[in-house]
Amino acid sequence: MNLVFASNNKNKIKEIQSILPETIKILSLEEIGCHEDIPETADTIEGNAILKADYVTQKFGYDCFADDTGLEVTALNGEPGVYSARYAGEQRSADDNMNKLLNALLDKSDRSAKFKTVIALNLKGEQHLFTGIAKGQITLNKTGNEGFGYDPIFQPEGYTETFAELPLETKNKIGHRGKATQQLIDFLNATK
Repeated sequence: MNLVFASNNKNKIKEIQSILPETIKILSLEEIGCHEDIPETADTIEGNAILKADYVTQKFGYDCFADDTGLEVTALNGEPGVYSARYAGEQRSADDNMNKLLNALLDKSDRSAKFKTVIALNLKGEQHLFTGIAKGQITLNKTGNEGFGYDPIFQPEGYTETFAELPLETKNKIGHRGKATQQLIDFLNATK
């Protein structure tokens, strides 16, 4: 089965393809000739995932799934949330985003946070949503070189390492994207 993943983020594509069974081949936006940036104008994580999946299905005619992820920090009333990728500005710099977040938490004792991923799947004319959540806390400093985004400052519950220090297999098992993707896989396996 070929499924379009509405993303050009090579890290995300690699992470998701490593979780999916070999029977499911992921096609990137580039591979289907979609070179434009799909607008992410919804005010929720769910809304952005739906917008991206619908864009590909409507414009290119493919069965498709799209995800959106946000980091929600308790002491910041859920920020950066839907604006996680561009928290420090439209340049979408992971370092700038992490620095802004660490500065916003300087005087906060509650550093609890959660990553939330929502996957919208458009398959055979129907839409399905899958949600994965990873709870943890924001560290005081960046540590680790793996992963991407906020991984160097997010320490998942039950671990002393950040996502950026954990092996990909561990992150996939306990992480938000891995949990949402596992729900997607279970659904696809059940609909064969």
